[in-house]
Amino acid sequence: MEDDKISCGLDYSSCVDISSCLSDASSNRYEFLCVPLIHPRYKKDFLHPTISQRPGPYSRSDMTMSCKDWSSVVVGKISPWLQLDSDVPDIRKNSELALKRELDWSSHLSLPAVIIELRSSRCYNLARAILDHSMGLGSLQYWIRVPIVSPKSCVDNHLIEGADEVEPIDSSTEDTWHWWNTFRSLSNRRKTVSICLELTQDLPSNEEMNRWFGEPCRAVSVPTSLFITNKKGFPVLSPSHQAVLYQMFKLGIQVIISGTPLHERGSLVYLQYIEHLYKTREPADIVTQFAKGYEDYLQCPLQPLMDNLESQTYETFEKDPIKYVKYEEAVYQALLDRVPDTEKASTTVIVMVVGAGRGPLVRASLLAAKKADRKIQVYAVEKNPNAVITLENMRLYEWGEQVTVVSCDMRDWKAPALADILVSELLGSFGDNELSPECLDGAQKYLKEDGVSIPCSYSSWLAPIQCPKLHSDVRANRDKDKHPDTCFETPYVVRLHNCQILSEPVEVFTFTHPNRGQLDNERYGCFTFTIRSDTVMHGFAGYFDTVLYKDLFLSIVPKTHSPGMFSWFPIFFPLKEPVHLTAGATVKVHMWRRVSTKNVWYEWTISEPYPVSIHNPKGRSYTIGL
Repeated sequence: MEDDKISCGLDYSSCVDISSCLSDASSNRYEFLCVPLIHPRYKKDFLHPTISQRPGPYSRSDMTMSCKDWSSVVVGKISPWLQLDSDVPDIRKNSELALKRELDWSSHLSLPAVIIELRSSRCYNLARAILDHSMGLGSLQYWIRVPIVSPKSCVDNHLIEGADEVEPIDSSTEDTWHWWNTFRSLSNRRKTVSICLELTQDLPSNEEMNRWFGEPCRAVSVPTSLFITNKKGFPVLSPSHQAVLYQMFKLGIQVIISGTPLHERGSLVYLQYIEHLYKTREPADIVTQFAKGYEDYLQCPLQPLMDNLESQTYETFEKDPIKYVKYEEAVYQALLDRVPDTEKASTTVIVMVVGAGRGPLVRASLLAAKKADRKIQVYAVEKNPNAVITLENMRLYEWGEQVTVVSCDMRDWKAPALADILVSELLGSFGDNELSPECLDGAQKYLKEDGVSIPCSYSSWLAPIQCPKLHSDVRANRDKDKHPDTCFETPYVVRLHNCQILSEPVEVFTFTHPNRGQLDNERYGCFTFTIRSDTVMHGFAGYFDTVLYKDLFLSIVPKTHSPGMFSWFPIFFPLKEPVHLTAGATVKVHMWRRVSTKNVWYEWTISEPYPVSIHNPKGRSYTIGL
C-alpha cells in the first residue's frame, strides 16, 4: 500500500455474477471485493447428513475469472450460517464438512484471504478446524471478522432455518475482545490468522478500544449504516469512529465498506470519504519517518564493546538531529561553569571523548568550545581501528592539533593528563545494556577529582506490553541447535508499533558518573504494575533516560521522549508464555542485572499474578561481552 493511498474493498452480501460485481467494484475505484463463496440456497442443504454427496457444483466455476483476478482482487466470505460449535451433532459435523469444503475451494482459487465470522467466545471447534486447515501448505490468510461491540439481539439473524434449536450469541459480555482472545489462544496464535474488525454504532471505552490497536488487525469493516449525512449531502462518520480509523491507519489496515449504499452516487462516495480521512491524517513525525520499514522488526542489541561497528551503523546514528545538539549544549554549559571569563585566556580544558566512533562528539565539543570562547584540548579515544582511520583523517584535514586521536580501549589507556570533562555516548536502549557503567568506571581513573562526566547519570525504565505479533515473531526464531527457550530469553531492540503499553513505565536501574563509591554494577529490583483492562501480557518494553549535564536531558521513555530523536528504539524482554490479565490485576516483575568477569546479562520473571520460571538464568541464552 502506497503512503498516499488507502486500500479499500467492497463487501457484497450476495453475488449472482462475480464478473459484474468485479466490474462494479472497479468502476467505483475499489481495489478488491468480498463475496460469498457459496450461494445462500445451500444454507438448508448442509443440514443433510450426506452433504458431501450432493450432486452438482456447490460454487461457481473457477473459469469465470482469470487466476490473476482470483488471487489478487477477491476475498472469500465463508458461509455465516455454519455452526461448528453447535450442540446438535449433525449440525456440528456438517458445519465442519462445509467449512473444509469452502476453505479447500478458497485454496484452489489461490484467494489471498477469507473472512470468517466470529459470533461468540464459544469457538473451540471452529478454532480447531481453522488451525487444522492453516497447517497445510497454502498461503491463505484467515481474517476473523469480530464486531467491536457485540450485537444487542439475543439471536443471530444468520441461524439455520429448520433447526430444532438456535444458537444464541454470547451476549453475557459486550467485550468482544474476549471472543477474539479465546479464538487466538485456541488457534495457537498462527501468523496467518488475523482480525477483520467490524465497526459498530457503539464503541467500547478508550482502554478497551486500545487493546485492538495491539492486535493483528488486517482490515476494518465499515457498514454503510454508520455513516451520517452532512449539510452538503455527503456521508461522514462520527468523530469517535474517525478516531478509530485514524489509529487503524497507522497499522496499515485495509478498509472494507459493507452494506447497501444509502447515499446518492452509490458506493463511490464512501470510498471518497475514506480516502479523504486517510489524506488528512496527522503527518508522520521525524521518528516515524526514520523508523519506516523497521516497525515491529526484531533486532539483536548492538555490542560495540565486543564488536566493531560498521561505517553505515555510525552514519545512521550520526544523522540524529537532536542528540548531538544536546551534547554540544552540555559541553558548552560545562565549559562556562568550569572556566570563568577572567581565566579563559590562560586555561585550557582537557576534554576526553571516550568511544569517539567517527567523531560526532569531538565535533560537538569543538563547536561548544567555539561558542563558549574557551580553549580545549580533545583526546578522541576509540578502540575500533576502522573508525580510527576516519578520526585520523578528520584530525589531519579538519581539526588539527587541537585533537589527539588515541587508538585504544578506554579501560586500558594510560592517559598523559587528567580530564576536566569526560564525554561518551555508550548508552543502549535500556541505558546500561551497552556496558556504559563498566566502560566509564574503567575510564574515570583519568578524570580529575572535580571532573565532569557527560552524561552524569542514566536510568532504565520498564513497562508491561501487549504485543502478539512480536511474541509470534520471537517464537518463530526458535533454533533447534540451541536451548528451546533461547528465543524467549533474549532481549530485542525493536521499533514498537502494533502493541499496547498496559501500565505506565517505572524506573528500574540508575547509574551515576563519576562513580567514586564501590564499583558494583549488579542490580536487582521488584516492580509493581496495575493493569487497566482485561488483556494479555507478552513481555516488557524497556526504555532509558539520561541527564547529560544539569538540566540537559535525553529520553526515549514515551511520556518524556526527546522530540525528533531517533538514535534509540526501545528494547523488548519477552515472556515464554503470554499471561492473561484482568482489569485491576497486579503484575509484579523481578529483574536482575548480573555481572561476571567476562559478561553482563539480565534475568527476569514475574511473581504476580502467578510465578513463572526465571528467564535467562546464569546468562544461558544471552550475555553482553565485556
